[in-house]
Amino acid sequence: MRVRDWQDILSEVVDDGRDRDPDAWRAVAGSRRRSLGEDLFLAHPDAGVYQLKTYAKNPYEVRGVGARVARRVDDGLDPLFPRRRGDGEHDENDAGRFAVQRPPEDESQAESIARRLEETVKVHADAPTTADDFFTDVMEALDSPAFGPMDYEFDARPDRLDDLADEFTDADELLSSDLDDLIESDGVDRGFQ
Repeated sequence: MRVRDWQDILSEVVDDGRDRDPDAWRAVAGSRRRSLGEDLFLAHPDAGVYQLKTYAKNPYEVRGVGARVARRVDDGLDPLFPRRRGDGEHDENDAGRFAVQRPPEDESQAESIARRLEETVKVHADAPTTADDFFTDVMEALDSPAFGPMDYEFDARPDRLDDLADEFTDADELLSSDLDDLIESDGVDRGFQ
């Protein structure tokens, strides 16, 4: 396992998204157990599991670390991640969603994406649809490389997050240590003086 900057991990997810089913990604996120910041696990059946730990250095800058902690999502890990509603396997009502975006490469691509998005919204305005279908179609119009259901608690920790951290104890401890070093070097842990 190699610890890297959290943005490098997201870049890998974006790059991998070109070759993988973008709506097969799933995520679990929430506050860190005993410290400043957030924990995030991203998973795709073919890409594996990524763990990220981040914190807001200031209102304009997020810093963090991450690593790929599993090469694939096996039967033991699968239940720890949320599923889409109506997938036929679960009765869960996971309302959260996430998406990883990449900016358009040029003005022409931006205009093309805008046209697709406008048409998608028009179609859904005129036809009966579900929130899940609308979200999926919008993400496809935006050419999102990764999106899907997410279990997220803004000011707490979902139980799944603790279960995943326990599953990857060594990685969690290493990433926590590296993030704590970042926090200390940035002086964020000292408060106002």
